[in-house]
Amino acid sequence: QVQLVESGGGLVQPGGSLRLSCVASGHTFTRYGMGWFRQAPGKEREFVAAITWNAPNTYYTDSVKGRFTVSRDNAKKTVYLQMSSLKPEDTAVYYCAARPGGVVLEDYKYDYWGQGTQVTVSS
Repeated sequence: QVQLVESGGGLVQPGGSLRLSCVASGHTFTRYGMGWFRQAPGKEREFVAAITWNAPNTYYTDSVKGRFTVSRDNAKKTVYLQMSSLKPEDTAVYYCAARPGGVVLEDYKYDYWGQGTQVTVSS
């Protein structure tokens, strides 16, 4: 069983930066692939980024490549999403998710979810 708690969201101006954190409880965090997803008002939840438990390898949706960086600290059971050059279209509730083994892009294949943290990009 894994429980996830996100933090770090807020209001930021276009071009600004935020770092989201997702702290996990449970003994097997190091064996879990971690994903970040987001859901904007009136839209479906979409994949943002993911990181494997080992290596680690990272994956990004095209719209955030070069602006967002996903990382993890297994000792702290924490995964991060560093977001830079933020745009109004990045406004959404951001969720972290976990699944045993490798990472995938489909949200329904993740077993555990955090409660979400709001990111609002506006001047």
